[in-house]
This record gives sequence, C-alpha cells and structure tokens, in this order.
Amino acid sequence: MTHEASLPEHATGAPPDRTRVVALDVLRGFALCGILVANIQLIANADTAVVTPPMGGAQAWLGLPVFSLLFGIGFSLLSDSAADRAPRPRLVLLRRLLALLAIGLVHMLLWRGDILTVYAVVGLLVLLPSTWLPRWAVAGLAAVLVPTALIGAGGGPLLIAGLFLSGSALARYGMVQRIDRSVRGPALLGLVFAAGEALALWAQADAQVSPGTAQPPTLAFLLTGLLLTGVYVCALLVLLGTPLRPVLRAVFDPLGRMALTNYLTATVLVLATAHVLGLRFASLAEVLLGSGAVLSAQWVFSTLWLRRFRQGPVEWLWRWATWGRRPRPRTV
Repeated sequence: MTHEASLPEHATGAPPDRTRVVALDVLRGFALCGILVANIQLIANADTAVVTPPMGGAQAWLGLPVFSLLFGIGFSLLSDSAADRAPRPRLVLLRRLLALLAIGLVHMLLWRGDILTVYAVVGLLVLLPSTWLPRWAVAGLAAVLVPTALIGAGGGPLLIAGLFLSGSALARYGMVQRIDRSVRGPALLGLVFAAGEALALWAQADAQVSPGTAQPPTLAFLLTGLLLTGVYVCALLVLLGTPLRPVLRAVFDPLGRMALTNYLTATVLVLATAHVLGLRFASLAEVLLGSGAVLSAQWVFSTLWLRRFRQGPVEWLWRWATWGRRPRPRTV
C-alpha cells in the first residue's frame, strides 16, 4: 500500500485498492495462459479455418471456468468496496459492467470470439441483480445453474452465470481471504475433484462416438473439463503453500495483475504474427510455441510496467470508468 491509502477519497481521485490476494492474481495469470492456448488458433484463423483443434475439444475449457469464477469473486469484492465508499454502490457496479461491454465491443472489431461482451451481459443480467439477494440465495442459485447448464444447455452463458454466482458466494462467505493461508482445504477438495474426474472419464469412455461424427458436447465431456479445471486450481493453491510459492508468484502474478490488458494485447500480437509471418497455428507445436512467445513478451512488459505502476493501462481506464472520475497513476 502507498501513502495514498491514508488520504481521503477525493484526494486520490478514486478509492484506494484493498489488499490484493496473491492467490487470485496467480490463478488469474494461470487462467490467462490457458485462454491463450485455447484461443490462439481461432484468433489467427478469424474463428473459421479450424477443423480439428490440435489439443482436441478439451482445449475450449482451458482457463474459461477459472476466469468466470474469478470474475464473480472480483465483482463481489468490488460490491463490498463500493458499499463502503460510494453513496450509490450499484451505480458503480453498473458502470463497471457497461465499461467492460464497451471494451468488449471494441475488441470484437479485431476478433469476433471476444468473451468480454458475454461477461458484461451475463453480469448485467445475473450478477448485478444478485446484489439484492442474501448470500445463501446466491449460493443456492449457483448450485442450480451449474448442473442445469451442464445437463441441459451444454455449457455456454448459463454455465458462466453459475460460475459467476459461485465466485460471488465464495467471496460473500469469506472464503477468498482464507485461500492464501490454507493448504488442507484445497488438497481435500482437489481429491474430491480428482475422484469425480475419474468417474466422468469412465462415463465419457462409454459414450464414445465414431470419429468424424458431429456430436454436441456430452455431459460427461463437460463435467470432465470442469472437474479437471478444479483439480488444476486446487493443485496450484496447494503449491502456493510450499517453497514453490515465490516461483509461481514470479511466473503468474505479473500476467494476472494485468490480465485484461494482456487478454486484449494477445489478440493484437497473434493477429500481427498471423499476417506478417503467415502462421495459422495448425499444429500443437505451433500453438505451444506461439502462445509461449506471446506470453513471454507479455510477462516482460507486465513485469516492467508493474515496477512503475500498480495496475495495467487498460485496468486503469476500467477503474476510471467504474468510479466515474480519473484516478491518479498508481505508482509503486
């Protein structure tokens, strides 16, 4: 925290940041890596020229559930902050989502597969109204929406809504503040996810269809991806409680703290690479090498930027739109 944290709100131009939860930034950076691996082929080919993804259909799951959960957590934490610092807290939340929608619409001019517009719309329809509900109702709705989305809708916006509410419920029950201090909880939860993953894989093996047959995602397939994501998240949280914590933080924290900036600039970098070098990332090797190159460049930029400022440039603009006044540059 800088000395600005002790100044009144009007002196800094925006309310001060609350203490960051390192685990959330690390998870956000981890999810960003998965999102790029899943999207790089689609971006380079304008979302049309891909027939067989190099990593199979499971790559569509990489990172998206984590981002959705973290978005719900972040929204609930912002809701608490706005309630403490703004006379009309829901107006702050509304501006936050409308600004995200505007950013997403601009991003769609570059790539039509943008997810920010979906997040903004689902947030307006689900997250914002949920602020009038007690936390038990939010948790109950999440428990209904997630399985309903898996069984009846094949994922999509309904699953995103369920994950949004799951993250919001975790924050409202105070679970977020404990993840940086707990290893046992993530370890036990990870074992539960792993057991469920094994059962889902067994069910998925029984439901195999002939190669080349166009089929909608099965419940077993969707559940497998979601549970596997849970295993990854729990494993990462456990590792953050070991001597590997400084390494994981060094690798993922800079990417996670500037996740919005990096998500947007990844599109620019991939499109530039595709047009200049003619790469279409058709093989697994090209996907991994291309993603690694983009993420490495972003890691260097993020690390250098965060030595001078406390948030990324797009995050700074989003904060400006959220609070309705221009914040001072948040120098370290």
